[in-house]
Amino acid sequence: MAKEEETHWSDVLKRRLAGKKKDERTEEEKKAEETELFTKYYTEWRGGLETDESYKTIPRFYYKLPAEDEVLLQKLREESRAVFLQRKSRELLDNEELQNLWFLLDKHQVPPVIAEEAMINYEAFIQVAEKAGPKCRNFFAARVYAKLLHSDPYGRISIMQFFNYVMRKVWLHQTRIGLSLYDVAGQGYLRESDLENYILELIPTLPQLDGLEKSFYSFYVCTAVRKFFFFLDPLRTGKIKIQDILACSFLDDLLELRDEELSKESQESNWFSAPSALRVYGQYLNLDKDHNGMLSKEELSRYGTATLTSVFLDRVFQECLTYDGEMDYKTYLDFVLALENRKEPAALQYIFKLLDMENLGYLNVFSLNYFFRAIQEQMKLHSQEPVCFQDVKDEIFDMVKPKDPYKITLQDLVNSCQGDTVVSILIDLNGFWTYENREVLVANDNDSSNTLDLDDT
Repeated sequence: MAKEEETHWSDVLKRRLAGKKKDERTEEEKKAEETELFTKYYTEWRGGLETDESYKTIPRFYYKLPAEDEVLLQKLREESRAVFLQRKSRELLDNEELQNLWFLLDKHQVPPVIAEEAMINYEAFIQVAEKAGPKCRNFFAARVYAKLLHSDPYGRISIMQFFNYVMRKVWLHQTRIGLSLYDVAGQGYLRESDLENYILELIPTLPQLDGLEKSFYSFYVCTAVRKFFFFLDPLRTGKIKIQDILACSFLDDLLELRDEELSKESQESNWFSAPSALRVYGQYLNLDKDHNGMLSKEELSRYGTATLTSVFLDRVFQECLTYDGEMDYKTYLDFVLALENRKEPAALQYIFKLLDMENLGYLNVFSLNYFFRAIQEQMKLHSQEPVCFQDVKDEIFDMVKPKDPYKITLQDLVNSCQGDTVVSILIDLNGFWTYENREVLVANDNDSSNTLDLDDT
């Protein structure tokens, strides 16, 4: 039976093949048909011919900002942005709602308590989400719970950590809205004048600045704004993204001044505090011997320990903005921020530009020798034996370990984590002396600490 079926199928196949017409088309005709079919099916797949006509039109996604003379459009834009920000502000939790959320979390804590810290599991977490209201919905996502889940054996999270997370998010949104009110262009960034207005109106809300005289407000605002722009606007575009302001710690430092019991040490280390601003402005006034409100090169040479080399100061006045060869307070602030924060990439970029005399994008042996020669001259003036440049050059290249053994780029300095030491060696006699005598200084520090330990015993 199986044999008959097999014969049957083979006969059918032979008859079918015999009855099939031979394709007599040329290769060109076959290719033309193939192209036609490909075009047809590809067009259908892309939604071309038989789709909605509106798909052929690109929707408008760019709206040009109104010109200065288009007053009505500008007013409309301002009002619409204000309404939008007000609506966003109403979506945030207020103090009463935050307090209610805390009570709900505390009511749903799940035992046992570990290290006096209240905990909550996912089931109770969801229960709180249902009772907390629509404003809290985004905070009770599974991914938030997962991020806060650490090593609890019962799979719970800390109530305090979750509540701090909510508080931080609310604060960030509030601050974002507050900063956006000063964003005149509505493009997500602040210009220097916008940030100045923000800080000026913030001063009365900071108890730690209550002692400042109103005549000093303009200098304080300038001092505060310069730190934001020095570190967050390295390309000197004159504007900073609001996102960058929120992401850095400067705003935290500024708003820390709301604490009425802020310690003296914290105030001294905070650039935005009244003592710090008065210190920087006081130094500027002390340097200004002719009392014309500007600093000449000779006056700036007494900055700090008065050991900056004249060659470096020449480069400062060549590269930085000056007025009739003298430096104003704003330019002085950039100078101070660079020298007081030499470990920071923005400060290294500022100093590197001064060291790179030929704008090559790197420092070579000639550059290093040019600046170190001034250090050697200062050593002679102080009756010290000059150090051989070759030794210093080898030490610098050993510290930095640049990709190119003959060139040191800015990125090499940043990557080496020794950039502050290198620039101090080249521009400041005191910085070079500190580096040269580092082993002695470390030994003295150890002896001092040992002496203190013995006194304590």
